Amino acid sequence: MNISAILFDRFQRPRSGWRFAIFVLGFFLVGILAGAVAVGILAALGVTASPGNPAFLVVNGLVSLSAALFVGWICGRYLEHLPFSALGAAFTKGWLPDLAVGLLLGVLTFAVAALMGILTGGLSFRANAGAGYLAIASTLAFSFAVFAAAAAFEEAVFRGYILQTFVRSDLTLFAVVLTSAIFATVHNANPNANFLSWVNTFLAGVWFAVAYLKTRTLWFPFGLHLAWNWAQGSIFGVEVSGLTEIVKAPILRESDVGPAWLTGGDYGIEGGVVCTAALILSIIAVRFLPWPQERELQSAIRADVDQFSHS
Repeated sequence: MNISAILFDRFQRPRSGWRFAIFVLGFFLVGILAGAVAVGILAALGVTASPGNPAFLVVNGLVSLSAALFVGWICGRYLEHLPFSALGAAFTKGWLPDLAVGLLLGVLTFAVAALMGILTGGLSFRANAGAGYLAIASTLAFSFAVFAAAAAFEEAVFRGYILQTFVRSDLTLFAVVLTSAIFATVHNANPNANFLSWVNTFLAGVWFAVAYLKTRTLWFPFGLHLAWNWAQGSIFGVEVSGLTEIVKAPILRESDVGPAWLTGGDYGIEGGVVCTAALILSIIAVRFLPWPQERELQSAIRADVDQFSHS
């Protein structure tokens, strides 16, 4: 095999592994540059760049999202001759229903995990009587913005160009496993992470990937991701992937008596078996429920790509 065959396919496009590498390199370069500009602007406005500052978290998420979408669009355009809409992040027909279904199913999935914890005696919840209505309302609003920015960024990175470019090379299973493994490993840096939290975050990556493959847009997995985190932290008062700083006054307060392998302990439900069970059930539901489905525009784009790739 010569060098050209290693670098390019028979259509003279960079192979999927090189496209992946180009995206990652471009994302880091653009992200670092845009992040530095954003931090400078925030500093000039007197906004502290700290993990506990909601304004900083929202801006950081939006900057990272913009970098992921921009580099994904550039890679799609110049490496595979695809329009921006191929990323599945455009406001195309049906985006709002897909988002709404994702939000509903995300909340329901977390509620199932919480219910399992209650029925097994490991978890209980009570009203957050110590917090005022204003504190709870502001927490719901600010945390929604933070979780929305973070979920949008993570979906654009992990279920965006990286997943999609391997799928277009008929490497769907590899794409799902790779992106889910990276997604889970990134979260290992969170407080109190362990092997079971890695497994559950990997399953969450599969959940979001199956949602993308079902609709070929990012709106459905974005809704799942956002609703899961928001319900977990802001409604049920559970640690979000080990993090507690984002949500100050949730609607409910959690009591976790364990065991930790069941309920997650200090990492939150995502570190427990009740989460594993809920995610597996929801993955099956997403895969086999009749709706939502792939939209006409995404089907047309995929048909054009498939025809080009297999002609």
